[in-house]
Amino acid sequence: MELTTEKNGSELTVRLSGELNTLTAPKLSTLLDAELDGVENLTLDFAECDYVSSAGLRVLLGTFKQMKASGGDMRLTNVGEGFMDVLENTGLDAVFDVQ
Repeated sequence: MELTTEKNGSELTVRLSGELNTLTAPKLSTLLDAELDGVENLTLDFAECDYVSSAGLRVLLGTFKQMKASGGDMRLTNVGEGFMDVLENTGLDAVFDVQ
């Protein structure tokens, strides 16, 4: 998985490329732990991400909770059909701001 970040003040965009799975989820978690300080608006761009496993969902949910606890917002963009199906089947489409 490739991760690209763009930070603009209190806004952070992370672009994910490849698969967010058991092997790569810790990489995203580590990056977010390092970058979220002072971030009020987090965007995770899934345009180039073709698979998200339950390990990836756990990282996303943990990050969402962290953002909400600090008064911030998190949104998922460019979510593919397969990932959207997973979000809908788990009820997470009602939790995450999916655009």
